[in-house]
Amino acid sequence: MGHTNKPPSPDDRGTLRLPLGKGLLGRVVDSHGNPMDHMGPITDVDIEPMDRAPLNAMDRDPVRTPLDTGVRAINALLTVGRGQRIGLFAGSGVGKSVLLGMMARYTKADVIVVGLIGERGREVKEFIEDILGVEGRKRSVVVAAPADAPPLVRMQGAAYATAIAERFRDDGLDVLLLMDSLTRYAMAQREIALAIGEPPATKGYPPSCFAKLPQLVERSGNGLNGVGSITAFYTVLSEGDDQQDPIADAARAILDGHIVLSRSLAESGHFPAIDVEASASRVMHNVAGAVHLDLARKFRGAFSRYIKSRDLIQLGAYVPGSDPETDRAIVLYPALQRFLMQDMNEAATLPESLQQLQTALQEDKPGNAQRQSRPNHNPYEGKQA
Repeated sequence: MGHTNKPPSPDDRGTLRLPLGKGLLGRVVDSHGNPMDHMGPITDVDIEPMDRAPLNAMDRDPVRTPLDTGVRAINALLTVGRGQRIGLFAGSGVGKSVLLGMMARYTKADVIVVGLIGERGREVKEFIEDILGVEGRKRSVVVAAPADAPPLVRMQGAAYATAIAERFRDDGLDVLLLMDSLTRYAMAQREIALAIGEPPATKGYPPSCFAKLPQLVERSGNGLNGVGSITAFYTVLSEGDDQQDPIADAARAILDGHIVLSRSLAESGHFPAIDVEASASRVMHNVAGAVHLDLARKFRGAFSRYIKSRDLIQLGAYVPGSDPETDRAIVLYPALQRFLMQDMNEAATLPESLQQLQTALQEDKPGNAQRQSRPNHNPYEGKQA
């Protein structure tokens, strides 16, 4: 059915009803389901209630299948599972929107739902034209509630984007949900709570802000009996790059992992600016093979050992030969750093990422630095996306 520009009104029971369905693919809508893209009325949708019954936790399939995000560092060291919910923690201006765009273009998913909640209005068109592109837009739905929208509209935008993803999941599709950002959603709830007289509790945030977060996040994940999934990435703004920000701390507790972007890496031209030491995927051990996990552990060990000794090395205070593991880390570090860097227009599949990981860890062996041949075996064993 068609959908006019008139905002939907609640039904007799007070439940808000908005358009859901495949007619939204390729469209940009606001929090009321009204088109923003000047492409005419939305057709082939159903007007359904926004309040959806939560899934029984015992009916959800566990996360067992890896998801190829197209980002080398995430694929190899922070492997994401289909149906996982993960946070992207960053301050302002360190490249989180670009990283989201890379995942939107390269992730293996049937449908992409993007919620631009409380962010700059100019980012809406830029994200669609510069990041999604023509091909990416065909399988995407964008819900935009910019920063100048009222707080209730911003909160409804996040709920609407999640409802759209739930509908596609219920249709048996694998959905990638990108929400930018969870912090703006909490800030909208803070505005409402303070306006009605709720006392602030933690750094100005009333208790209801922390209650709303799991209610939104728990709606994503795997569907009933393995039919459909929602893999969700929520960006979390760390005020002043403070990882102990109350919203960041609450989000870290309710999500299935966190990817931290570092301002110091971004300032040095290292993109994506993923801080591998501070990041973790809580389901990686469920979706990666034994060889993959061993390679990731070795990478983290060598990388961390170099970072801890970097000041001594740069000052010339470290004496080569005093510690074999540090000596190896010094030799490996240039290859490890190259492995973590990736151009935004470059895609790295999961098997390619693991082969490159294996090659980077062999750079300390004679002749391997110049070797261009592929590894003898694919370290991605036992698991298939």
